[in-house]
Amino acid sequence: MIRVGLIGFGFVSKTFHIPLLLGTDGYEITAVSSSRPADVLSVLPDVDVMSDPTTLITDRNVDLVVIATPNETHAPLAEAAMRAGRNVVVDKPFTVTVEEARHLARVAKECGVVLAVFQNRRWDSDFLTIRNAIERDVVGRVVVFESRIDRYRAEVRDRWREMPGPGAGLLYDLGPHLIDQALVLFGIPETVSCTLAKQRDGARTDDFFQVVLRYGSMVATLQCGSLVSGGTPRFSVHGDRASVVKVKPDVQEDQLKAGVKPGERDWGVDPNNAVIYEGGSGAARELKAARGDQRGYYMALRDALDGRAQNPVPAEQGATVMAIIEAAFRSDREGRRVFPELTDDERVAWPDRGL
Repeated sequence: MIRVGLIGFGFVSKTFHIPLLLGTDGYEITAVSSSRPADVLSVLPDVDVMSDPTTLITDRNVDLVVIATPNETHAPLAEAAMRAGRNVVVDKPFTVTVEEARHLARVAKECGVVLAVFQNRRWDSDFLTIRNAIERDVVGRVVVFESRIDRYRAEVRDRWREMPGPGAGLLYDLGPHLIDQALVLFGIPETVSCTLAKQRDGARTDDFFQVVLRYGSMVATLQCGSLVSGGTPRFSVHGDRASVVKVKPDVQEDQLKAGVKPGERDWGVDPNNAVIYEGGSGAARELKAARGDQRGYYMALRDALDGRAQNPVPAEQGATVMAIIEAAFRSDREGRRVFPELTDDERVAWPDRGL
């Protein structure tokens, strides 16, 4: 069993990490670092609760440290855990700066440990459906790719994600998911351009972003808004053969919020199929949605920790995402397209799709 120590007991830990770990063979949660021991024990009655993360990091009964804390604490906690000889999972965003991400990648190599970024959305049904369609050449040569997470949240909440500070704002919150998925599909873009906005009354951090990645003639648009009632298609992909549209998003987050346990009968079953529109005729036909299973992240990580597979999301991939986020901020400030500055290790961490 891989003994897990979890640092942080907020929404992300309770909604994602704990149920996914409990639902995946090979893991045992042995310790949690939190200032609310009663809350932890009401969910995990058999774990050791520690107020100080350092105590958890150095606990001999912990093999893997999962960090789900405010963004600015990711880098120092991850480094401390690795220097204590622990393997580490860091929630997204990996770090606040690309320099921090590259430093952590070097520390992981120096300490001989596994450092992985939590990108559970690679195992979402909507993304898997679109990925399968692209890889099976359903749309032909892709020319337009649109990926959106739009929602209606008019109230600015009193939480660190929406207050000015390191790692706050919507681009840091949802941008890592959309950027990572685009990199999985298409590899590293040539240029990045971005528009950020504060659209809600009283907004203090960006609550809208549009990031455009250019791959030669192909344009990938990644967008999130906070004042979009009714939503927009989660994915739209257009090619020289056909178009594919997936309207509704993956259901796993809603299932987890509702108390559905990963692995139950309807877990990850997506009732919303995609639609293929044939080029020329425009004739429509359904494309069955793939079944999502975010446990795939922890399954792949388990195999990597056992030495039977590659790290599913290595630090170099996490650093690439941070480099593109920094390029996006620079693009918004300067009003121009920006070339992402990447290391050789970051470039070889992604497939060359030849677009």
